[in-house]
Amino acid sequence: MSVSLTWRAAIVSGALFACLILAWHVATQGSGTAATMDPEYAKLMGATATQGKSAMPGPLEVGEKLWSHIKRPFYDNGPNDKGLGIQLAYSILRVMIGYSLAVFVAVPAGFLIGMSPLMSKALDPYIQVLKPISPLAWMPLALYTIKDSSLSAIFVIFICSLWPTLINTVFGVSQVRKEWLNVAKTLEVGTFRRAFTVILPAAAPTILTGMRISIGIAWLVIVAAEMLVGGTGIGYFVWNEWNNLSIVNVIVAIVAIGVVGMILDLVLARLAKLVTFPE
Repeated sequence: MSVSLTWRAAIVSGALFACLILAWHVATQGSGTAATMDPEYAKLMGATATQGKSAMPGPLEVGEKLWSHIKRPFYDNGPNDKGLGIQLAYSILRVMIGYSLAVFVAVPAGFLIGMSPLMSKALDPYIQVLKPISPLAWMPLALYTIKDSSLSAIFVIFICSLWPTLINTVFGVSQVRKEWLNVAKTLEVGTFRRAFTVILPAAAPTILTGMRISIGIAWLVIVAAEMLVGGTGIGYFVWNEWNNLSIVNVIVAIVAIGVVGMILDLVLARLAKLVTFPE
């Protein structure tokens, strides 16, 4: 039954993809009339005015450009002309550093807050004030204090990844069944051993859910952060290609961002599945 459902879902998904590509192809076919104008002015107006073509590239043109990036993902022709693989590698590295630091801070802090009603009440006002602040609002302060654009982007990733993991860890730890904790107390299990052998396995699915939300937000934010700080990264690539009026490369970058985001989410989803157990 599950295999049949998988195949049916794949067929429906493939049909939707084919319809989307067909609609895209039809929508980008030229329907206007070519105008006669001065050659220099025609260069500025582009193919839309001079040849009646659509200003938006079609799927075939995007596919050819995507294939050219896949064939040469790591070429380096200078600061403003690097392969898509290099740009993605910079972005993934920044996300992994900022995200790892956030998890390293959020999980122990979440355990502390979740296990201690005193710390929960004491820290809750700070969390409620800091949590709604947009990560990008920290960017000017980070650039001013850190004075390094790459480290500032990592700091922004750290901030945006911190809260979902922290809050989910607090929730997971505080929701561990009292019966299990009472049994551990009856057996005179120490605090640290109770945290690792009782609370952590019980709260792990909720913690991984928070980590999964964090990695999604981190990947969203890195694109915007790199547009601001420039230099390298997929966000800078999108902004640079927009300045070059290369809509084809912008669409290719959007596809790459989506695929990488999907892979990151699938990895965390698989990890969450490994620590989830039926009660």
